[in-house]
Amino acid sequence: MGEPIQPPLGRGDSAPELALPALDGAQVRLSELSGQVVLLNFWATWCKPCEDEMPAMQRLYAALADEDFEMLAISVDESPSDVEAFADRMALDFPILLDPEQSSSRLYQTTGFPESILVDENGRIVERYVGPRQWDHPDYQARIRALME
Repeated sequence: MGEPIQPPLGRGDSAPELALPALDGAQVRLSELSGQVVLLNFWATWCKPCEDEMPAMQRLYAALADEDFEMLAISVDESPSDVEAFADRMALDFPILLDPEQSSSRLYQTTGFPESILVDENGRIVERYVGPRQWDHPDYQARIRALME
């Protein structure tokens, strides 16, 4: 029979809970980030557009480091060592979660990689971004900062 078909997730919906291991082995739960704006980014090391947007994601993360913001990059790669090597090569220091079974990307109904979901401080979906973005552009920073006010 398969899994029941879920209605599409959209703006204003509650972001589904996810609990995944980070590269360092710590378990990360979205619910533990309540009160913060969170950018969920679904990606893979073999995805060239994902790689292309990572430097801008790192700059966004650094720019908002002292604010109520968190970024969770959810890798669907099968090999944690590939993800670790990628993160080292790209000098990434934001949290990277491992989801080799792609359970969270199914939960969030992603259609490809990269795909990002912006979640407000109350755990509601604000926006879905399909494809790479220039995350350090002032417009994205302003949008995120406005959510934190």
